[in-house]
Formats: sequence, structure tokens, C-alpha cells
Amino acid sequence: MRHFLNLSDAGPDGVAAMLADALDRKATRAGWPKGRVDADAPLSGRVLAMIFEKNSTRTRVSFDMAIRQLGGTSIVMDAGSMQLGRGESVADTARVLSGYVDAIMIRTDDHAKVAEMADHAGVPVINGLTDHSHPCQIVADLQTIVEAGHALPGLRVAWLGDGNNVLASMMEAAGLMRFDVVAACPQGFQPSDAAVALGRGRARVVGTAREAVEGADVVVTDTWISMGQDHAETKLAAMMPFQVTPALMAGAKPDARFLHCLPAHRGEEVTAAVIDGPQSLIWPEAENRLHAQKSILLWCFGLIG
Repeated sequence: MRHFLNLSDAGPDGVAAMLADALDRKATRAGWPKGRVDADAPLSGRVLAMIFEKNSTRTRVSFDMAIRQLGGTSIVMDAGSMQLGRGESVADTARVLSGYVDAIMIRTDDHAKVAEMADHAGVPVINGLTDHSHPCQIVADLQTIVEAGHALPGLRVAWLGDGNNVLASMMEAAGLMRFDVVAACPQGFQPSDAAVALGRGRARVVGTAREAVEGADVVVTDTWISMGQDHAETKLAAMMPFQVTPALMAGAKPDARFLHCLPAHRGEEVTAAVIDGPQSLIWPEAENRLHAQKSILLWCFGLIG
């Protein structure tokens, strides 16, 4: 049984298999109605339970459509409408759901909950987001980068802003897939030493945005105020020198592309001129969440990789 809590669970071969499958399935479906099932329907009869303790647009819709396109179905739950939100343990919930469904995706705050779910589930468990990591997003990001014509080995990715869960997973990807991540984050909001260590020597933190983007193939940022956090003016002020602007993008390679996992706050972490400009790949990146989730599901069921 394969759980997907972090990218390292799949390893470089598993991630490579996901990317190849996602690219192939996306190309095969070009021009199809979104609700049409893939010709091979590899997950026919399978049911995915999706638990949301944090609100979601892309994760919810992409996983729902992913299992449908693969021939299966889904059940969507939020903590407030199930016993998990009324004190039932994560372990007991995992055992119960394992008798009803074929896989579980959970999007929550505490990574320990996802780990506990995996420890007690009899079916694959997928991390849809925690405060520790966001591996599903990074598979979609890597797919988008490859689609843009970049090989991953030797790639240089610049990260600007908050040293958060998405950055931790990007650094983990760098260590697995042999590319470099250079992050510029303000004091007090830098990634942990443990997150940087996930890069296996391919990730580092620098002091200025200019230094981070120099020679970058891809520039990435994320919202500065994460879900559930107060709109802290102190944090916003600390982040402003790391805002992605046209002038900052000019310091990267001439053909550098811009990524953002969304939702975005134009005028905060990025200007409208960048996110809506010709270097931005945010809409293909968002669509690729669907194709990436399909490959993640197939990997978890042992059908690829």
C-alpha cells in the first residue's frame, strides 16, 4: 500500500512516473468534455473519500474530477459534518473509512493528523495540504515547468516571500529531481533548517530578492497570509521587499516563467503586471492540478511507477 504524504514517499522514480503519466493523459484528453472518462478507466469502481478541514477550490475540484475521469467516484466531507469534528479520533476515523472507500485524501492543518490517518488506514492516504507540506501542488508545478520546455535536472527555481509549506515541498522536489531552489524570505519567515535539508544540498536561503532571481528559470511565490492567519500588517510590511514585480522578473533569465499556486493577492506578493503578464503560467499550473492528482492516485494504487 502506498501513501502519499510527502514527495519522498514516491521518490524520484515515482515522481518521474507521475509526471510522464500526467503529461500523457492530458495530451490524450485534448478537446474532450471534462466529464468524459479516460478510455482505460483505470480506477473504475474505486471510491475516494475527501476530508476537508481547510477550505479549498483547486484541491477539491481537481481531486473530484480526477477520480471521475479515471472512472471512479468520490465522497466529499468536511470536519464539521462528520464525527471527526466532534471528537472521534483520527485513528478511528481512518479505520472506519477504510471499510467504505478505496483511498482517502485529507486537507488539514496539522501534519500529524495525516500521518496518524496513514498509520491506521487500510487504504492509501494522500496529503491534500498540511502546515508541513503540499506535495500535490508541487507535482502540478513540475508538470507545468516540463510543459514549458524545461528539463528538471539543472533547473534554477527562485522562491520569493514566505518560507511556508509549499516552499518546503519545492525544496524536497529539488533534492529528488536534481534542480536548485534559491529562496529569499524575510527574517522571521524563513523556512526551517529541516525544510532546507530536504533539498539535499540543492536548496538555500539568501537575503535579497535580487540575489534569488539572478539566473532563475522559474520564479515562484505564494500568498503571504496563509489560510486561517490574521491579516497581519507586520508580516505584510516585512514581505514587501520580496514582492514579485516586472523589475524583479527582469533580473531572472529573459525567458523565465512565473508560477503561483493560487489564490493570489495582486498588489501584495505579486503585481498584476506579472501574474497576468506573458511570463505567467498560473492558468496552466492550476489546470495541471487535475492531471497531477490523477497521476498521484494511480501511483497510490500501484498502477504507475
